[in-house]
Amino acid sequence: MKRHFGIFSQYCIGVLFGLGLIISGMTNPRKILAFLDITGLWDPSLIFVMGGAVLVGLAGFYLAKKRTEAFFGGALHIPVRRDITKPLLIGSVIFGVGWGIAGFCPGPALVSLGGGQIKALVFVIAMLCGMFFCDKFFSAHKS
Repeated sequence: MKRHFGIFSQYCIGVLFGLGLIISGMTNPRKILAFLDITGLWDPSLIFVMGGAVLVGLAGFYLAKKRTEAFFGGALHIPVRRDITKPLLIGSVIFGVGWGIAGFCPGPALVSLGGGQIKALVFVIAMLCGMFFCDKFFSAHKS
């Protein structure tokens, strides 16, 4: 029973997250591109969305540090690495460039895909291909 409640609550959290992305405009590539266009018709409204996300994230990590297991049981894995590495910087640049070109990042792209946006389908396919090739590239160099 606890497992089913966990799955249901995760589903509800996902729906809430998706609705938040839609309401805030994060699934609208034009709004994202207007936010990134600081030399043109800049739309600063997404600063509040991102600021709210940071505050929720900080609260979540604060509460998680006090726990020894996940809310529905199981191990709680909190990242411990804080170093800034070359792969982290390269990945951040690739993420930012992709966001600037497409107007999507992964979460909003998946929500937009569910809404039937063709541009989101192209983005998600490209994202999955990038993940596949990244995994192959780094797996080949790890051994």
